[in-house]
Amino acid sequence: MKESKINIIAEIGTSHEGSYEKACALVDAAAESGADTIKFQWVYADEILHPLTGLVHLPTGDIPLYERFRQLECPVSFYKDIMDYVHSKGCKFCCSPFGLRSLKELLDLNPDYVKIASPEVNHYKMLEALRDYRNTQSGNKVPVIISSGVSTLSDLDRAIRILGKENLSLLHCITSYPAPEDQYNVKVISTLSSIFGIETGLSDHSLDPVLVPVLSLVCGGTVIEKHFTLSRQTDGLDDPVALEPEQFALMVHSLHQTEAAIRHYGKEIAMQKAISQLGEAFGEERVKTVLGNGVKELAPAEEANYGRTNRSLHFMRKMNKGEIIGEDDIKILRTEKILSPGISPEFYDSLIGAELARDVENGAGVQLEDFIKRS
Repeated sequence: MKESKINIIAEIGTSHEGSYEKACALVDAAAESGADTIKFQWVYADEILHPLTGLVHLPTGDIPLYERFRQLECPVSFYKDIMDYVHSKGCKFCCSPFGLRSLKELLDLNPDYVKIASPEVNHYKMLEALRDYRNTQSGNKVPVIISSGVSTLSDLDRAIRILGKENLSLLHCITSYPAPEDQYNVKVISTLSSIFGIETGLSDHSLDPVLVPVLSLVCGGTVIEKHFTLSRQTDGLDDPVALEPEQFALMVHSLHQTEAAIRHYGKEIAMQKAISQLGEAFGEERVKTVLGNGVKELAPAEEANYGRTNRSLHFMRKMNKGEIIGEDDIKILRTEKILSPGISPEFYDSLIGAELARDVENGAGVQLEDFIKRS
């Protein structure tokens, strides 16, 4: 019987580069490094980005970010087989969908966890579809984990109200790669737990395997997620901010040691001891800064991403004044590189059938001023 009550997630994401053999090698390494849950991302480029979103800079040269995501698309059979392989290693399977198609296909597999990535916290269409699915389930609902990066308290409140709190966990996160440790404000974990009354934890994009994860545990986190790769030198989109197996194993060991101290000494004394030990290793002032003030705000490193990394409405073709908006003419997408953000996804349904008041460009962010006001 597992004594630990924390869930340590190895976020493989798309580090497999579409190779099932590499995905299995990553699962092997993650399981051997002590992961409880192993996470993937179910990617369809057209659910995430507009084709004109701009370029991504890779060691092999600049390519359209949309095409980079297209390279990471895998068939349903890939995820079914890798889920079975994860289970064969005694680990749980978690996956992030990015739209209605990937969500449905993921739910058809009956995953152990569904993860809502930070940029999808305001993808209301997807959240509502997930809620509707959970409402059809008898017994326990499929567990859902939400990351809180590039989100405000009001954003999180709305997402949680849509999904409901049953079997729901919320992870503190900074949407920056890498995320500066001195901006992590780890005390937010206990703040979120107090506000929402649900299990909380950490989705960590900082580079050190010990400092932020251990502080998150002593602040009440019970779910710890960290990107995982076989090597930071490989070409996965998140590999430069991921932990290699030896580093991940060190994180797991440090977390289990801290958890054992909490059981032995109690939370308050164990927290004091952990902070003291981390102060000796990293410096007291640095530890104090990483802990922060516990107020949930956008971190400076992610402020510029708000509205660009999370979802907004974009036009999918060049359209002329007087045209009527159909369901395929606008989409709920991330803005990312060179396009301008549009209005909130909450307006999607109300704009279907609306008449354009002016010409609009393909890829442009949708604005309310683009439409003739209805009487």
